[in-house]
Amino acid sequence: MSLLEVLPLAIVMIAGPQILSPIFLATSEKWRTNSIAYVFGAFLSISLVVVVAYLLGNSFGGGGGLLGASAKQLLYVVVLILLLYAAEETYRKRNVTEPPAWMGKLTTATPRFSFRLGFLLLGVFPTDIVTSMSVGTYLAANGDPVTDATGFILLTLFILALPSLAVVVVGERAEAALPEIRDWMNDNSWIISEAVIALFIVLTLQNLLG
Repeated sequence: MSLLEVLPLAIVMIAGPQILSPIFLATSEKWRTNSIAYVFGAFLSISLVVVVAYLLGNSFGGGGGLLGASAKQLLYVVVLILLLYAAEETYRKRNVTEPPAWMGKLTTATPRFSFRLGFLLLGVFPTDIVTSMSVGTYLAANGDPVTDATGFILLTLFILALPSLAVVVVGERAEAALPEIRDWMNDNSWIISEAVIALFIVLTLQNLLG
């Protein structure tokens, strides 16, 4: 069940500059290599944070077995704190309607820059690192294998790759539509993120109190 529970958090991962960046990169001069580099950087950072959080959470179990009741409760409390922080951070930045100035430079970005951007945005950005840590810790608390995070990671990467995939499939029509999608995401993605975080908070509270 944990595999399905963590999947919606992929939406939280891509809200904000994380999805706006690949939209810009999809219309850059080297859009193919830039998009691949960005997604690959994101893959490495997300995977790293999830695995580290999982291993740290599992260490409470005394050697990798199923966690004891008290350790599981503690991990659920940690997950709850992380989620509440993510919700507060998302709400606090809800009125940031203009993308950062550096995004205007993405149309002339290099693959190396795109890789670093994907790695840092998805691995170091506050809401993303907190979300990835929540996934790893939640799986550890449930005694589930870390491979259950695969779906969460792949769904996040697929959404990040959608702008470039759209250009491949429909060409110029996608390039014309991407700015409108970018503006809509910039204005409304925080609402979707808050709804997903709220859902996961409810699931965590059920596990904590149950």
